[in-house]
Amino acid sequence: MKYTRLPNTDLKVSKICLGTMTWGEQNTEAEGHEQIEYALEQGVNFMDAAEMYPVPAKPETQGRTEEIIGSWFKKSGRRKEVVLASKIAGPAEMVSHIRPKLGYHKEAVEDAVNKSLQRLQTDHIDLYQLHWPERQTNFFGKKGYTHEDEEWEDNFREVLENLDKMIKAGKIGYIGLSNETPFGLMRCLEESRNGLPRVVSVQNPYNLLNRKDEIGLTEILHRENVGLLPYSPLGMGVLSGKHLGGIKENTRLSLFPQYKRYTGEGAVKATGAYNDIAKKHNIGLTHLALAFINQQPFVTSNIIGATTIDQLSENIDSINVNLSEEILQEIEEVHKAISNPAP
Repeated sequence: MKYTRLPNTDLKVSKICLGTMTWGEQNTEAEGHEQIEYALEQGVNFMDAAEMYPVPAKPETQGRTEEIIGSWFKKSGRRKEVVLASKIAGPAEMVSHIRPKLGYHKEAVEDAVNKSLQRLQTDHIDLYQLHWPERQTNFFGKKGYTHEDEEWEDNFREVLENLDKMIKAGKIGYIGLSNETPFGLMRCLEESRNGLPRVVSVQNPYNLLNRKDEIGLTEILHRENVGLLPYSPLGMGVLSGKHLGGIKENTRLSLFPQYKRYTGEGAVKATGAYNDIAKKHNIGLTHLALAFINQQPFVTSNIIGATTIDQLSENIDSINVNLSEEILQEIEEVHKAISNPAP
């Protein structure tokens, strides 16, 4: 395994992070525990969760992912071996079952942190993230930005103050963002210069089919020393190549057809082109897709997810794959021809 440091922290994290959003829906508690133990054996020490997990968000399963992690901590006594990340849900109809008033106001932050700690059976969360912006902007596959009148007012300072209270109480260590834009990141960094906690990471979708954050956001990451934690590095499994002949049964895309982000005509065409590159160089498409992300200088840790140990093994093993300049150039040629087909 390779390791790096979460920027501006004392946290040493593996370049591969174990994603958990299937635990409690597609994966049982026993399978979740098995994945944790296997990942740790391979040197993975970084794990990411969220209060809304598993996905898709449902009242009857909400919080189950954190409970599975918590039961493993209790059973194993190995909490100190894990750098633990979780997230508070923002306002959205799909998560209206979590609490009466969603958002990042004082009461919501306190409620979310305390309940996550209880489910996780720990006294602190190392990295605590805002799952998506409260304001209306382009995330979750929305292309472009169209300004709309809304009730939201600039409250970045207030939100950081709410999180600061949790840091001072010892309940969270550092803070991060998720599904955020360059504007949101810079506003947080701007407010943190007034003595408030500094955002250390952004967790956004990033893969061969969605490289939009290379435009604008990556300059901020470099100049402000903020880490990127890519999620969906395989585009919900599309970049494993298993769906090239049509949506495979008993997969996330067949079980939850509402997730169509990576199945459009352009995404399928680009995936086929990347698969051709992988075949030409005797590399599996999964390894090609993940290694591309692992090698990006602005990436701190790549959040992989799997429903089987075989998938998990293949994903983690991507850390040992190094893409040559020739392969990277061929990837760029496809990207130029079919840019960001699934933003």
